[in-house]
Amino acid sequence: MLIKERIEDAAEKLTSGERKLAAAILSDYPFAGLESIQELASRSEVSAPSISRFVTKIGLEGYQEFQRDLICELKERSRSPVEVHDRNRKVEGGYLADFIAKASAQMAMSADAITEVQFNKICSLLTDQKRDIYVLGGRSSDTIARHLSFHLRQIRPSVYHLPDNPESWPEYLLRMRRNDILFLVDFRRYQSALEDLARAAHTKRGVRLILMTDKWISPIAKHAAEVLPVPIESGTLWDTYAAALTVTEAIVTRIAEDNWDQTRARIEAWDAFRPSPKDHAT
Repeated sequence: MLIKERIEDAAEKLTSGERKLAAAILSDYPFAGLESIQELASRSEVSAPSISRFVTKIGLEGYQEFQRDLICELKERSRSPVEVHDRNRKVEGGYLADFIAKASAQMAMSADAITEVQFNKICSLLTDQKRDIYVLGGRSSDTIARHLSFHLRQIRPSVYHLPDNPESWPEYLLRMRRNDILFLVDFRRYQSALEDLARAAHTKRGVRLILMTDKWISPIAKHAAEVLPVPIESGTLWDTYAAALTVTEAIVTRIAEDNWDQTRARIEAWDAFRPSPKDHAT
């Protein structure tokens, strides 16, 4: 279990001082917990013995184990496909059936990780045409971002997919207005350039960030108004994006169906401008 999950599970039995400590840890997670116990005590304005009691309350033997677990989490966040690959992964039945079964389990897990309240709120934000929408993902995860932006553009105007070249981002940052939406997809082996973009959009342009990430939580989360954690582990050399794609399709389908008249009119207008097959005839 991740440290942040332990903290969340223990939330109801924490004292006011421990809640202050928990907030300090989660505000710069996981890095705040890697400070010395004295530094964390000073930052959170609680005593070192209080931190020791807190660590015990969340089910760990001491501060050393607390930090050891955080270091393990950091290693997991940056594992490459070579490190993730498990050649001894047990396959049950045929490989294809086994792989699909594991992907299906990941999709089911995402329904537990994201509440209906949060899902509805995100759909509402992406529907609001007073807000422009900007979308981008990482090296591999931009596949998910492109899927989202393609469908959103067929539903509503003012949806922009940022190019992957950071040199082009200032143009988009200058377009962004307060309370516009920047939807970022960032899975482990997180990209520092995306975090820089998130920080600039949030602090300098007043943009609301929605982050889709994994259970280790991208550093972008500290700037995000909404965080969508989806499972990605497949037990193979590559993480699976099946759950991320499912959540993305659920978002765009919900928005389209709730605004069907507008969506139908836009798709019909969109199709009217598409080249007809005869235009390509030789």
